[in-house]
Parts: sequence; structure tokens; C-alpha cells
Amino acid sequence: MKLQWLGTAGFKVETGDQLFLIDPYLSRNEKARPVQTMQPQELSGEGQIFITHGHFDHLYDVPAIMAQGKSTVYCSETAAETLVREGADSSRITAVGVDGYAADFGGYKAEAFFSRHVKFDIPLVARTLWRVGLSYGRLSAIGRSYPAGQVLSWRFTIDGYTMHHFGSGGSTPEELQRLAARPIDLLLVPLQGHTHICDIVLEYVRVLKPRLVIPHHQDDFYPPISTYVDIAPFVAQVKEKCPDTEVRVMDFNEVISL
Repeated sequence: MKLQWLGTAGFKVETGDQLFLIDPYLSRNEKARPVQTMQPQELSGEGQIFITHGHFDHLYDVPAIMAQGKSTVYCSETAAETLVREGADSSRITAVGVDGYAADFGGYKAEAFFSRHVKFDIPLVARTLWRVGLSYGRLSAIGRSYPAGQVLSWRFTIDGYTMHHFGSGGSTPEELQRLAARPIDLLLVPLQGHTHICDIVLEYVRVLKPRLVIPHHQDDFYPPISTYVDIAPFVAQVKEKCPDTEVRVMDFNEVISL
């Protein structure tokens, strides 16, 4: 299995002769860092696309990717409505409305679990508003156009290897405990959206006990809405408090084999 980080919460997964995408968002403005040189048209539109929630930095490029082929999308009802509004083919979209939804694609199995978006804390909101300044009206319109809807986390089982992806860090303790009932090999966790996000996501690692954890979403994907998140404290805490878990920090568009 090959895993490629596309920036933000986006990943491309190849296994055998199959591929699928998770939250594939490539579009950036001129101030975004790191620079993403890949374009949505470069991603194959033949596999499945799994969406965690409907915010623009998870959903925006999906219609362009779908236009490259016959890919099918699995997302919440809210995200499905947004995609159709943006011109996507509704017949190729499955709206997931059931907690624990599962689908078998032959080479792998995908399961969706109801989750929650991280709650933006007051200090983070204040810093963001200060950065945005006079651009607030234009930039807030982007957020209103792409509502989150029901947040999903996705678990993939590939040849006995289990990978779990979160697109936001708002999971309740009860949710994490339920997911921990079955062990996972790889945990993909987002570090964005809260002043103390490193501490919040450390709890994911502590409860789920993966063999490997890969942080994502720490990039400055759309300034001034976003800012780069220093994930060094998270990496250090995992090494100290979860010594049985390996941490791998990936570079933009890097491909690793698992």
C-alpha cells in the first residue's frame, strides 16, 4: 500500500490496482505555505473519494477531480448538497447518513463513523480575526458556502492493515473509546483548529494506541484564515507518553509504502 499526503487533510492511497482519495484539497492562494504545485486535474478520477466534512479545505476540489473520470464520492448529506450545487454528478455521490456505514470495494473495506468538528477556542478566533481584518466579509463567505455538516471519520481495512483518518479533532471520549475496541495500525490525525490542538490530538493516540501516527492539516493552507501549526510539541509528547507508537511527519506530496 502506498500513501501520499496532499496537504491539509488530503491523502491518496494506492493498493494493488485500486486507489482512493481522502479529503483531496489542493487549491491554495498565493500566500499559502508550503506551496502546493499539484493541481486537481492531476489526480485520477477513477477511484473512490471519501470526505470527512463539508468545509472548503476538504471539499472544494472534489468536483474538478470527479470531472477527470468516473470516481464516486462518499460524504455527509450536507457535503453532498454542496457538491451538487457546484456541478457534481449526484448519481456518483453516496450520502452517508448512518453511523457505522460500511462498504466493501474488493481490495479494501471502508467504514464511516459519526464524529465532531473541533470547537474553535476564543484565543484562536481572536487571532484569526486580527489576521483577516478587512478581508473578513469576503473570506467568511467561503465558510458559509461550505458548511461542515455531519463530520465523519473513516476507517479503512486493506489486506488486514487498518488505517483510521480524522478530518477534525472534535471527537468525544465516548467516540474514541468505541473506536478503540478494534485495534488500528495507522492513525491519521489533524492538528488544526484549536490553540491546544497538540494536547487534544495526543488523547487520540493515547486511547487508540496505533502502531504508527501521521499528523496532518498543520500547513498554512489558506492565509489569513489559516496559519502554520507547530506540531513539535505533539511529536515530542507522543514519543514520551506513547512510546509504543511511532510518529512519521510527512512532506507535501511525499509517498510512503506501508
